[in-house]
Amino acid sequence: QVQLVESGGGLVQAGGSLRLSCAASGGTFRGYAMGWFRQAPGKEREFVATINWSGERTLYADSVKGRFTISRDNAKNTVYLEMNSLKPEDTAVYYCAARTWGVANPEAYEYDYWGQGTQVTVSS
Repeated sequence: QVQLVESGGGLVQAGGSLRLSCAASGGTFRGYAMGWFRQAPGKEREFVATINWSGERTLYADSVKGRFTISRDNAKNTVYLEMNSLKPEDTAVYYCAARTWGVANPEAYEYDYWGQGTQVTVSS
């Protein structure tokens, strides 16, 4: 069973930065595609970013392109989300997800394991 634990969320002012981490255990991390999704109050969960097993391919939602960067360290079984130029509309619970097929994919239903989420709040 794969376990994913997110960390790094918090309260930040608009224009600020945060770095989220997601530590994986119990599986073959280096073979998995990883994704970040988010859910704001009263809204559906939405795709943020995804990275393939090797880290060579990434995809981003249009709303975060140019501001967020997804990366991974397979030696540490960890995926990161660097978030810059944060906006109040980025406020949400951010979830890390693992896809046992290593191809990056923006669809939430393609992911097999999910973390519990970490809250990101951006004040105006």
